[in-house]
Amino acid sequence: MFNGTNIIAGLEIGTTKICVVIGELKADGSMNIRGLGQAPSNGVRKGEFINPKEVAEDVRAALAQAEKMADVEIRSLYVGVTGGHIRCFNNRGIHHVYSADREITQEDVEDVIQNAKAVNLPFDNSILHSIRQHFIVDGEDGVTDPVGMHAAQLQVNLHVIHGKTNRLQNVMRLVQTTSLQVDDVVFNGLASSLALLTAEQKDLGALVIDMGGGTTEYAVYSEGVIRHSGVLAVGGDHITNDLAYGLKISLSRAEKLKKAHGSALVNEEIGDQTISVTDELGLEIKRVKAGHVHLIMSARIEEVFKIIAEEVEKAGLMNLLRAGTVLGGGCTHMPGIVKLAEKVFQMDVVIGRVQNTGGLVEALEEPEFATAIGLVRYGAIYQRKPVAQPGWWSRFTEFIKKLMSLVR
Repeated sequence: MFNGTNIIAGLEIGTTKICVVIGELKADGSMNIRGLGQAPSNGVRKGEFINPKEVAEDVRAALAQAEKMADVEIRSLYVGVTGGHIRCFNNRGIHHVYSADREITQEDVEDVIQNAKAVNLPFDNSILHSIRQHFIVDGEDGVTDPVGMHAAQLQVNLHVIHGKTNRLQNVMRLVQTTSLQVDDVVFNGLASSLALLTAEQKDLGALVIDMGGGTTEYAVYSEGVIRHSGVLAVGGDHITNDLAYGLKISLSRAEKLKKAHGSALVNEEIGDQTISVTDELGLEIKRVKAGHVHLIMSARIEEVFKIIAEEVEKAGLMNLLRAGTVLGGGCTHMPGIVKLAEKVFQMDVVIGRVQNTGGLVEALEEPEFATAIGLVRYGAIYQRKPVAQPGWWSRFTEFIKKLMSLVR
């Protein structure tokens, strides 16, 4: 048994891969990653389900890997969601303090938060997260805990993330078909930022961009809280599509070309160098210019970065990013992507590494696992509830030991 610990699991259903991460929350608050499972994603496009049955099978395969590695049996987990339907905005709630001494109580705090949550959404949308930022006490901003202060008016700012109700419910229904319960549904961009940012970076101000196979999520932090977030329905698969179209080759060959010879920057030194494109037998079918490959890839990635930069600038947050930009997701393996991001954002850019977490090195060092690890961290922060029992592998080996003892 796992005395004094919590086992928390996170599930990321991506466009190119399904990932399950199992973490152990220890009594001292530290987190260890104990299990990691992956499976190719065959039923997802741009973060949306196109074949739920295939997705469910892939989830089961990834879960089985993670459970065997962690030696636990998972009953429920935190599930990440993404997609172009997800939107965000900031909302302010206002509450007048009517007590005789004007001292702010916990009830006043709860009332102002409820007022801030009373937002008008499209009829087919639901709130995914309403994250408290700071309180304003009689015009004084940046207050984190107003209880006990004296004021006539209390305000609070919330960051609201919402999405299409049916699409969020589809995620829950799919997971439940695998006999698992959903502890919570979490925006992938929020999960990535929980994994990749330190408290200092959140205070200084940082932009997190997670570029996956079908979508790119981003989140902006400043003064310790999330200020802005969003999703673009563009990812690594679109780069592959661009290569296939521009070079007149198949998607499978374009994907191999991207991984073997791709770059986010055009290398002027390669000149007229060419790359051989081969068939399934390894026979050359054509040659393409390396410069063309890089130009096509660079144009798409730069476009994504520029759209995010425009959104952050529009929100008035670009000048607050003193800690720079942190990149996550599978596309971060692409050569030149940091330099291209620095060119667009005009600030320091680094490849993200999971913070304040121990355990499996292969999970912690690869930025494509940041979202799934962030889902585990979300569970540790917001729920801290046990979701596992000793695994079937342990029970099986114990049964064999007892059986062998009887034979003797």
